Amino acid sequence: MNTDKHGFLSACGMEAAPVGGRLRPRTGALRRRFAIGTACLLVSLAATVGSAQAQVLYMNAFDKAELEKVPDDMLVLDGGFVVKEEGGNKFLELPGSPLETFGVLFGPTEASGLAVSARIQGTGKGRRFPTFAVGLNGVGGFKLQIAPAKKLVELVKGEEVVGSAPFTWESGSWTVLRLQCRKVKDGEFKLEGKAWKQGEAEPKDWQISHAEAAESPAGRPSVWGMPFAGTPIRFDDLQVSRAAPRS
Repeated sequence: MNTDKHGFLSACGMEAAPVGGRLRPRTGALRRRFAIGTACLLVSLAATVGSAQAQVLYMNAFDKAELEKVPDDMLVLDGGFVVKEEGGNKFLELPGSPLETFGVLFGPTEASGLAVSARIQGTGKGRRFPTFAVGLNGVGGFKLQIAPAKKLVELVKGEEVVGSAPFTWESGSWTVLRLQCRKVKDGEFKLEGKAWKQGEAEPKDWQISHAEAAESPAGRPSVWGMPFAGTPIRFDDLQVSRAAPRS
């Protein structure tokens, strides 16, 4: 970049006058530069807005949701999910009984190229702990779940654990889970997941990475709760976006 005075003035469409004189705009050049600059700015803003709109496909923080109900855009598979509020914060809550596995579907129906994330809170009771998860590809798809009794975060396909990593869960804390599925190339798809306690830094790298040769059937993202401790499980800040192109 030219940092001398004349170079700066020229870039701004001005020309230097003798000492003591006034700066004289080169009118034609100034108009042309202004028009070009404005056009570039508009294109940049349009690209930024378009990118942001394309990336986030679904978001629900329940701020405007009606209490004691489930938002209309969500499909409850089973369980007594309802919106609750505490301390001014609204969230989706699964009651502590019965002790089964319950889930909710939301967002777009796609086979790959999506990422799902959510904040989830549960509490332990004695030696009993809840298990909770986010999922992709519908009911029989992949789930990234916290298994406190095992001190693991696990990637589950259907009912089979296909990947795991150490994770120490803290009772009563909010845990953030993120799972994505992306196409690497023809005949190769990669599932990637990470989890961390709210308030701590997000892990830079994926904690779990698993390759699949075949694309999974299309399905909606999901959240899941298994209240084995007999205490409620809370879900908040559900989001679906385009998967990152690389890990």
